Amino acid sequence: MAERRMFAKTIIDSDAFLEMPVSSRELYFQLGMRADDDGFINNPIGILRLVGAGTGDIHNLMDRKFILPTENIGIILIKHWNVNNYIQKDRYK
Repeated sequence: MAERRMFAKTIIDSDAFLEMPVSSRELYFQLGMRADDDGFINNPIGILRLVGAGTGDIHNLMDRKFILPTENIGIILIKHWNVNNYIQKDRYK
């Protein structure tokens, strides 16, 4: 997993993002920091508990399509991953 992450202003300054509660926005940042190099997170509930967010926060992110559930229960994907994080091929792990 990479040590650095980026967040695009076009995403985090959007009205859809800013209309969410601060706790939902914080959860988005924490999920982004802990995702793998493709934007997948295999422990979203653990991260939710780590930051003190509620289940409503993860549902806010899903309802607004900032994160997407996958076919595998317990794994989610950050929708705008490639917008937020562009990794050069020679640095991809």
